[in-house]
Amino acid sequence: MRATNVLFESFLLKSILAIILSSLTFLPVTCLAGYASQFQLAIPTLNSAANIDGELDDAIWQQAAVTELKYETQPGENIAALVKTEARVYATKTSLFVAFTAKDINPKLIRATLKDRDKLWSDDLVGIKLDTFNNARLAYQFFINPLGVQLDSIENELTGEESEAWDGIWKSAGKITADGYQVEVELPLRLFNFDDKKSLQEWGFELIRYYPRNEKHRLSTHKIDRNTSCQLCQLGVASGLAGAEQGQDVQITPTFIANRNEHKQADGWEADNNLEPGVDLRWGINSSTLLNATINPDFSQVESDAGQLDVNSTFSLFYDEKRPFFLDNKDYFDTQVNLLHTRNIVAPDYGIKLTSKSDDHTLALLASNDSQTTFLVPGNLSSEVASLDQESLNLAGRYRFDISKTFSIGGLLTAKTSSDNTHNGTANTPHNEINSQPDYHNYVISLDAKYQLTPQDSFTAQVAQSDTQYPTGVYRQFCTDTENDPSNGLPCGQSQLDCELGHCQLNEQVLRSQSDNRFGGNLYQLTFKHEERNWFAYSEYNAVDPDFRADLGFVEKIDYRTFEAGAGLIWYPTGTFNKVELAGDWDITHNQAGERLEEEYEAYIEIIGALQSEITFGVETRERVGPRRDASQLTIAGNSQLYDETQVWFYGAVTPLSPLSMELEMYYGDEIDFINDRLGTKTQMNPSINWKIANGLSIDISHLYQQMDVEQGALFTANLSDVRLNWQFSLHSFIRLSSIYTRINRNVAQYLYSAPQSEEAHLGNELLYGYKLNPQSVFYLGYSDSLQANDELSRLTRDEKTYFMKLSYAWLL
Repeated sequence: MRATNVLFESFLLKSILAIILSSLTFLPVTCLAGYASQFQLAIPTLNSAANIDGELDDAIWQQAAVTELKYETQPGENIAALVKTEARVYATKTSLFVAFTAKDINPKLIRATLKDRDKLWSDDLVGIKLDTFNNARLAYQFFINPLGVQLDSIENELTGEESEAWDGIWKSAGKITADGYQVEVELPLRLFNFDDKKSLQEWGFELIRYYPRNEKHRLSTHKIDRNTSCQLCQLGVASGLAGAEQGQDVQITPTFIANRNEHKQADGWEADNNLEPGVDLRWGINSSTLLNATINPDFSQVESDAGQLDVNSTFSLFYDEKRPFFLDNKDYFDTQVNLLHTRNIVAPDYGIKLTSKSDDHTLALLASNDSQTTFLVPGNLSSEVASLDQESLNLAGRYRFDISKTFSIGGLLTAKTSSDNTHNGTANTPHNEINSQPDYHNYVISLDAKYQLTPQDSFTAQVAQSDTQYPTGVYRQFCTDTENDPSNGLPCGQSQLDCELGHCQLNEQVLRSQSDNRFGGNLYQLTFKHEERNWFAYSEYNAVDPDFRADLGFVEKIDYRTFEAGAGLIWYPTGTFNKVELAGDWDITHNQAGERLEEEYEAYIEIIGALQSEITFGVETRERVGPRRDASQLTIAGNSQLYDETQVWFYGAVTPLSPLSMELEMYYGDEIDFINDRLGTKTQMNPSINWKIANGLSIDISHLYQQMDVEQGALFTANLSDVRLNWQFSLHSFIRLSSIYTRINRNVAQYLYSAPQSEEAHLGNELLYGYKLNPQSVFYLGYSDSLQANDELSRLTRDEKTYFMKLSYAWLL
């Protein structure tokens, strides 16, 4: 059976590649970016700037171009809009101005609350989408609610993602009126990359309104074809902006940070006071090239990361990047595989970044030091983070060439190096190893391509190669008990080849990092998608060598090859439901030695309908291997048991009332108990609620419950509660209180090879006051603490306290 599956996988892969190569040879290249026949607006260039106050009483608006958002594109399919929305647009040489007049059948039902920027998707919104090169690669998006609160993001057609992390400095104001609301916007042209050498601009363009009532209606200036998979290819065109200039685009942001960290010691509290001045520079060298530089930057996380449970999981947790320096033009570095994840740069002292886009060429360069060296050591069954107590240099370079509006190729280089030979990051390295360690480095080179064969078919490909060298003794970080290593000074666990599961100090990361020599490997990814109005199909092939590493990225799995194929049907009924999707997929994974790791089948049905509801129900069944029983070798055959798992899952979301939205995610079924190498039963529930208590006052509550049962009884129960109370006084000031509480209870008698804590608890709190004039001009004052409990501490005991203040101001020159 296994040989049959491998042959079938190989046959399918070769067939798909043959079809793709045939298409590349014979299909014509069609222009799919924004085009005038979709929608066109001639934008006049005027001399006066409107006063952005939400009143729309400036005479200059009477000279602006006027258009309407006539069509509903979701859930209705290009039908007449339910409500009238008029927009006025004009430009000066340095700014783009847009004014919306949004009528409403019942203005009392308008959804608008004061809140922090970028958290608006449940509100009424009007917005602007701009593709300044009109090549269907990237688009700027700006949305505003009726009170003038802002949301901005960048849509990336290459990755299919929208990044709300990018924050521009622009002006907006809104006002609710007797028959709806009105909004004014000024977008300085320094925000954008564009070719200002042209006497007239032609930008991809769309004006949008979200009208959330029983359903969330999306209104637009033009029709959207559901039979076309590319979204940015369906923009209209805004022409004009005569004499548009980016102007003097220099932003200097000095920052001052003060914090006091207190840690509880056996004999009392130990305090550490820090005063950290810094400065950021953002210089638009010209309309297409941006330079960012930073010295002693503040890269602290003002907003706490969402809570995550790390129990019965074998792979490292992923956290999003939130730091401003790395986020500006971040999309220029993106590829289909995450080869640059800048949260791997933990504590830099300086950084510099150059990004440029002109016509068909995109260039991005990044250089930064890091006061420590942190990277992921991946495997095919697990991954863990390694850290060296030494400074590193981090470099990245990306180039992309858009050969046509349907075909682009690109390359990415990353380098992470460290040459400090005085310490290898572990406290147990023999003295004779310290001065003989090789330097650490990781180099990655990658090539990628995307081809939009037809409006329905797209193909992406990426190949990467790495070169890596670890310092001696890195593997010791992954030993479970180096101080009491019974192998008499030998590398951890070397003499324990017959140890029982869990007793041996070796794990996959020890074996993957136990090398003093340079090593390297390759990565491959091929994806083909066909998407039409009523059905879709896709296939994907991934292969990663055992010695491939991407230490500046987030590639948590190596030594495998996976083939996946899936398809689905879509219906658009009228009435209670407006979309129904029925789909499924199959995938099979082997390691590079040809041993099967997993084979999975999945089917689901998704229904979208009234009360802004979404309901998805799915079932998946798979065979996959458990942990290795002889931890001294990486082989699977004869070294791991193959388990059969079947799970059902459910996701539901609904907004029964304007101020209340709810979500629920559930899983139930078989799951491997990785610690004890046996099959268990997993129950998981994850409800969440967002309640707008009053204008400006809201609370977000989520809870994650997880329980694992084995044949002898309950193994563990884990609970994680994440509560965030937000009080927005005005557009600029707020108070936020957040608490994340985690509690894990274990039945120690059911653990076969180890004796973990029977109880563990952690509570993290943060109280933050913020005044935000714009995303870079801020004042923060806050307090956070951490409390722990375990078998030795019967109640939550505070072990860390932090008081912090941040002041920054963006000078626009």
